[in-house]
Amino acid sequence: MEKENERSGVGMFFDDGLAPRPPSSEDLTKEFSDGAISPQKKSFSGGAKEYLKKLGPGVITGAADDDPAGIATYSQAGAQYGTSLIWLSAWVYPLVATIQEMCARIALVTGRGLASNIKRNYPRKILYVCTILLFFANTLNIGADLGAMSKAIQLVVPGAPFIFLVIFVGIAGLILEILVPYRKYSKYLKWLVLAVFSYILTGLIIHMDWSVLLHDGLIPHITFSKTQILLITGILGTTISPYLFFWQTSQEIEEDISQGKTTIRSRLGTNPTEVKQMRIDIWVGMFLSNLVMFFIIAVCANTLFKNGITNINTAADAARALAPLAGSWAELLFAVGIIGTGLLAIPILAGSTAYAISESFGWKEGLYRKYKSAHAFYGVIIVSIIIGILLNFIGINPIKALIYSAIANGIVAPVILIFIVGISSSKKIMGEYKNKPITKALGWIATALMGVTALAAIYSLF
Repeated sequence: MEKENERSGVGMFFDDGLAPRPPSSEDLTKEFSDGAISPQKKSFSGGAKEYLKKLGPGVITGAADDDPAGIATYSQAGAQYGTSLIWLSAWVYPLVATIQEMCARIALVTGRGLASNIKRNYPRKILYVCTILLFFANTLNIGADLGAMSKAIQLVVPGAPFIFLVIFVGIAGLILEILVPYRKYSKYLKWLVLAVFSYILTGLIIHMDWSVLLHDGLIPHITFSKTQILLITGILGTTISPYLFFWQTSQEIEEDISQGKTTIRSRLGTNPTEVKQMRIDIWVGMFLSNLVMFFIIAVCANTLFKNGITNINTAADAARALAPLAGSWAELLFAVGIIGTGLLAIPILAGSTAYAISESFGWKEGLYRKYKSAHAFYGVIIVSIIIGILLNFIGINPIKALIYSAIANGIVAPVILIFIVGISSSKKIMGEYKNKPITKALGWIATALMGVTALAAIYSLF
């Protein structure tokens, strides 16, 4: 079997840089009979309960996309411009879903993370630049999220010292990520998806002109002002986020490892059923993410914007959008949403940085590993969160910091997108699972769009 795999391109480490060829139907039949691939786990039977169980990395990634930075940026868009920018939720959806699907497919075919694939197919200097940019954007995002979570807690516990809360939340998140096993951890993460649905409920109970929402949701409207360009860059950056690229590939690997595929050899290659399952997972996850984005903008437009609150400076300002649903409990509901999505996002932000750096330098990595067997991997997570904590000592407004971190993500993203689209479009690397023409076109459209807005944002800043 091993020699047969070597001839077909499956089961090799490919140190010569060649990509694995996906297995043939004969290979798959043999693997099913050997128990390497469980038909029960790869099928879609079993009803809704089985279906929900299969929703994994894609849904978690989609939920993390609505992190505190996303909530703040979408809220500011609705408060400042009403429904003028709500079209981004629909137009960005196929782009972000396509990019995340590319990342997952790269992992399924190669059995490696994104950073490892960049290292194997491009000069290492390029990888180091990408990793540095990712570390910068993620650490800024972690700091902003910690600050926002602490301000949210102050809504519920007035008078609690801000810096104490930042340190407490940061250390708590760090301990959770290091000590809780991944398989149990991922189950908790799935439930945190529910924290952001309060905006949807609010949107359904307040009066909104759905004809206006439909029109503005489909027809792009841009004024090309400096503030709107920066906000669009932030929206794109918090939706098509660099940290999600690395996290998606790494979590596909973690899922394989949890099924016993602990070596690259055992993870090489995929099959149509596995790819189909992955695509449903991702498109569902990103749909939920962009649906929440739509309702956050819509709700803030119909509550804050209509009442003259066009600039969100504090957590209390943002919480007012939920008043129609929760009344005097709006601040508590907002706090729960921010804290829940923050607990979801911070480990992913720190984890994606750790995956990228560890793969770049060939260190042992993975949340399935214990701390004592992956000191460097967890060391990166520790450093990222500690720096994020320290960023809150310099006095930046936590809500504004969230938007700045989203803009930073928007500037970094197009650099990494070039390599994602390049790798996933390569016949040499991906075999028959390379990008189809429409997928490739959407990938380059996303890259070009992010590149143009990033350059415009940089120009606007100077």
